[in-house]
Amino acid sequence: MTRMTSDAADNASASQRIDAKIAALGDWRGETLARIRKIIHQADPEVIETVKWGRVPVWEHAGILTTGETYKTAVKMTFAKGASLADPSGLFNSSLDGNTRRAIDFHQGDTIDEEALKALIRAAVALNTSKGV
Repeated sequence: MTRMTSDAADNASASQRIDAKIAALGDWRGETLARIRKIIHQADPEVIETVKWGRVPVWEHAGILTTGETYKTAVKMTFAKGASLADPSGLFNSSLDGNTRRAIDFHQGDTIDEEALKALIRAAVALNTSKGV
């Protein structure tokens, strides 16, 4: 198997693992994670899905863009370079004191500002693909 084929198989496997995680949650957290995943793919059709640290969905484009962690009371999107991103809509509401990462915690019943989230994802892609990063 070539490296490219292996990577494609790894990506398919990661996507299947994320599908399984969403299905296993079976509640608002799974629905929220699925919606976030769809928004990420709409914002960046070239995004690559991986699973890291044994169980965490990760979306990458020239490096990690964001993760999709699930907890009892929240679905957390952690942006790897969030501290370097402009957030004019004020989506970041967690991990605000770090020098690198920023996160968005979604709770049951929260409304997702899809356009603002897409803009943040696109900004993360632009940062990852810019020269000197």
